[in-house]
Amino acid sequence: MNNNLQFWIVILALGLLTFSIRASFLVMMKNQQLHPRVSIGLKFIPTSVLAALALPAVFLTRTNGIQFTEPERWLAGSVALLVAWCSKNILATILSGMLTLWIAKHIFG
Repeated sequence: MNNNLQFWIVILALGLLTFSIRASFLVMMKNQQLHPRVSIGLKFIPTSVLAALALPAVFLTRTNGIQFTEPERWLAGSVALLVAWCSKNILATILSGMLTLWIAKHIFG
């Protein structure tokens, strides 16, 4: 078996394993209600994940240092923050930040 095929078999197996682990909790909780505090806490997960993914891209360099010299990243982050605050829509936040970064890279870059 060549290395490329072996690689994709491992990726597929790990993906199925990860999916089954996560799906098992949904199957077990099918007929049960969550505690109200847990339900409130789950509402913050998308925002937290978006912040955890976006903030390092805005503030950190490839050498893991804090960088203040890329104005296009700061501009895109600021626009995305403003859109998130006004619209409360994660998809609009992501798209506005990406579009602003793309346009700013062409202007500044």
